[in-house]
Amino acid sequence: MATNYHDRIQRVHAAIHANPAADHALDELADIAALSRFHFHRVYTAMTGETVAEAVRRIRLGRAAQALRRGSAPVAQIGRDHGYANAGSFSRAFRAAFGVTPSRFRAQPEDHAVPAYLAFTQGDPTMYPVQITTEPARHVIGVRPIGPYPQMGRSFQTLSGGLFKSDLWPQVQAMLAVYLDDPAVVDAQKLRGLAAVAVAPGTVPPPGFESHDLDGGRHAVMRVTGPYCGLSAAYDWLYGAWLAQSGVTPRDGPCYELYVNNPGETPPQDLVTDVYLPLHDED
Repeated sequence: MATNYHDRIQRVHAAIHANPAADHALDELADIAALSRFHFHRVYTAMTGETVAEAVRRIRLGRAAQALRRGSAPVAQIGRDHGYANAGSFSRAFRAAFGVTPSRFRAQPEDHAVPAYLAFTQGDPTMYPVQITTEPARHVIGVRPIGPYPQMGRSFQTLSGGLFKSDLWPQVQAMLAVYLDDPAVVDAQKLRGLAAVAVAPGTVPPPGFESHDLDGGRHAVMRVTGPYCGLSAAYDWLYGAWLAQSGVTPRDGPCYELYVNNPGETPPQDLVTDVYLPLHDED
């Protein structure tokens, strides 16, 4: 059965509208959308062009604007009803969004613009080649950096040195990067990743390395040709334009990148990266 992502995200927005003052934890919203908690926020952001926190703030303020126009409750009460603890925090947030204070907004004509409700990201669904495949489980060893993902290249240098010292290079099956957090949700300085290589199960990792098992099964595999700096845009397209029309649903588990050729020997425009997105089995 095809997955209608637009309907799922509409359900999330309806839940926020129904109770704008609630905390709206990501796990709860993922359940409402019936999407993997691991991938929900990235799907949401790619399809709508905003984070969940930005959507909650926009919907709260939009509902508050309607309340200001349609009722006579005090400004502070309207702020509390829409998730703001005091009049000062409500006024600052409202002014940042609308350019005027809540009281000034209430006094303006009815035709003053209120932000739009929802706009989905559009895109060419054939921008990158994607195949649905059944993958084997992969056992990987590597180093786990903490910090901004663009800096993971340093960790691959550590990885390479450790493999060389331990004479493990002959056992390497593939080089990968595993991303364990969503950079739109987790502070850049706290992002967890894994610069790794695939090896046979039972391989003893060198000192300072750790082991990790990537589940096999059904995956969407997107091939990206070009510099690694273009991967972020490719992910946005995969989670937005492609996933919306694919009819498939991601399952819990991290995406990972497999590097098809050697960046030390390949011009940037010819680099090939396969991005693996774990999927639920077909219904």
